Amino acid sequence: MRAIGALILGIAIVASVAVATSRAADEPPAGQSEAKAPAAPSPPSSAVPVTPKDAAPPPSVTIIGASEAHGVLGRDVRSAAGEDMGRIVDVIVDRSGHVRAAAIDFGGFLGVGSRKIVVDWNALRFGKIANKKESITLELTKAQVAAAPEYKEDAPIVVLGASGSLQPLQAIQ
Repeated sequence: MRAIGALILGIAIVASVAVATSRAADEPPAGQSEAKAPAAPSPPSSAVPVTPKDAAPPPSVTIIGASEAHGVLGRDVRSAAGEDMGRIVDVIVDRSGHVRAAAIDFGGFLGVGSRKIVVDWNALRFGKIANKKESITLELTKAQVAAAPEYKEDAPIVVLGASGSLQPLQAIQ
């Protein structure tokens, strides 16, 4: 009987220490002059939440099927003749957010000696890219891409495009 009493007393002590520690964590440190305001009562669970007048509207939701869209970063790019052109490493957008071009890591071996070139988005064909192993087709030859200037951040971008499809980017002020 004594053991049971000691056990109950021990549990009560542990519970009171836990409650005291929890309350101490909720209280502001000593020396602060602000008094803690009492907690506002929570609304009943059946109440409808009130939305302030200046709150943002809820976001729209669009569901895209798994077979309808795929990511492009890191995808292999091949020419129409099947030549390896590199892989997409970046997507270039204009100020309005429209996709204008893709940066391709071109040439080199295992990343050594490669350089980034930028190709017009309209020169890419995404026909069959249902899985990561399938590549994107670029409507340019390997010789055309090899002659393109290298892409450098914070410098004017030279975009290589398929014949007649390229429109100039607006100068960034």
